[in-house]
Amino acid sequence: MKNWSYLLVFVLLLSCKSKAVLVDTNTTKDDSANEKIMSSKKIIQNHYDNKNEFSTLYIRSSAKYKDDNQSQNVSAEIKIKKDEKILVSIRFLGITMAKALITPSQVKYYEKMNGTYFEGDYQSLSQWLGTDLDFIKIQNMLLGEPIDDLTKANYTTVSIDKFYKLNNVENDTEKSFSFETEKYLLKKQQIVQAEKQRMFEVNYSNFQEYTNSFLPSNLFINAVQKKGKTEISIDYNSITLNEDLSFPYSVPNGYDRIFIK
Repeated sequence: MKNWSYLLVFVLLLSCKSKAVLVDTNTTKDDSANEKIMSSKKIIQNHYDNKNEFSTLYIRSSAKYKDDNQSQNVSAEIKIKKDEKILVSIRFLGITMAKALITPSQVKYYEKMNGTYFEGDYQSLSQWLGTDLDFIKIQNMLLGEPIDDLTKANYTTVSIDKFYKLNNVENDTEKSFSFETEKYLLKKQQIVQAEKQRMFEVNYSNFQEYTNSFLPSNLFINAVQKKGKTEISIDYNSITLNEDLSFPYSVPNGYDRIFIK
């Protein structure tokens, strides 16, 4: 069975470093249609007009993990206290195999298979993964939001079928964000680093409307690196908003701490 810390790391994944620049406010042309389409600034504004107003989320989900060697089905419980903490519990056949507590300053997790645990900040994790990582990026990915603040980058706009696609290329990193044209909900976000043979993509097929919130019903993560390909599909079976939640986390006795160098 897969080392469950890997699964948690992928649940926490990924964003790539970008430089903050002014937003392109010009209307962009779709060359294939030879007509003007909505500017990137307006698309971004329309997307952020969709508010996710809640204090807590309790998500019961099922997850499928697949890499080049194996596949595994698990259940995942995700608790979010907005902008403060996230607790992820991974269970197999009703047994807790791994748990992670994520806050703006620290990441903690333990996994049962090898009896190990980790406690550290985002700097050490970012160095290990070779990419910038922080709490808001993780929270946004789970909520169906862009992992980057789109108001701080320059994008070109392309209209494809019923989607608007924003593209940004800086150094060796290409980022794209696709939105549907009715409510401007995020459908896909992708990061490609061709020189490093890396690709990270998250797809959202459906959203459900709650009071003052649009939340994804599922997400599909596709990560490609030199060492292979990983896929994670997470279906949100139920979502409860604004309940009083507890976030219990303690490392079982006898586990060995691991350090990331």
